[in-house]
Amino acid sequence: MGFTRVLVLLAAGLMLAAAAFPAARAQETDHEEEFSYIVGEEKGPEHWGEIKPEWAHCGKGEMQSPIDLSHRRVTLVRDLGYLNHTYRAAEASIVNRGHDIMVRFDGDAGSVVINGTDYYLRQLHWHSPSEHTVDGRRYDMELHMVHESASKKVAVIGLLYKVGPSSDGFLRKMEPYLRMIADKMDREEKVGVIDPRGARGRASVYLRYMGSLTTPPCTEGVVWNIVKRVRTVSKHQLELLREAVHDEMENNARPLQKVNNRDISIFRPYPQKPY
Repeated sequence: MGFTRVLVLLAAGLMLAAAAFPAARAQETDHEEEFSYIVGEEKGPEHWGEIKPEWAHCGKGEMQSPIDLSHRRVTLVRDLGYLNHTYRAAEASIVNRGHDIMVRFDGDAGSVVINGTDYYLRQLHWHSPSEHTVDGRRYDMELHMVHESASKKVAVIGLLYKVGPSSDGFLRKMEPYLRMIADKMDREEKVGVIDPRGARGRASVYLRYMGSLTTPPCTEGVVWNIVKRVRTVSKHQLELLREAVHDEMENNARPLQKVNNRDISIFRPYPQKPY
């Protein structure tokens, strides 16, 4: 079988997988007191699937997130194409959900096209340390840009960060609001017009796989797109995000889940460069 045909079949397989799973809604639980990130606790991540019947996927799902993105599993699929987006500045609110800090777009913040479907940007939030790892390496922070299609399917763009000498420009604009809602669970504040293009950046190489929400109810059928270029966040900004959430949620990364033979694809527009 020709190499080109193999790539086409892999891309088609991802599309079929997305269609086979029920629509994953962008509705993570907002009640942080119902679960914990501390392994070994009664409400810790290993018990999420037992807390409520509707959270069963957290314990029994076969396509859960996050996972380790190992280069040994990655297949180059150029047909995935660029993550073409039409993001725009929109009215937004910042919400302290206890387990994380979320920026919710109240207006039309634009969309990204994946497999010919428009996924509209609904919200973004941060996890520290990163939830996904790359070849076993865990980074200092991960940003999730959560999108929803007209049929309520979910796609997430994930961006990884490491602590460095330079701060993150998007977070720099959010710092006054982070201080405003720090350690005040369920606190919500209007932040005016926010441009998500500053959060997304311009990097084009990304990895894709089918997974789930990383907080209860852990719904599957989520199209994950992890940008390969690692960005920089200052130590001050990372500490500000951690201190803003509930004391027990400063480390709000779900443990890695089993890959279970899932396909992991990479899009790279430039030939001659190995993974």
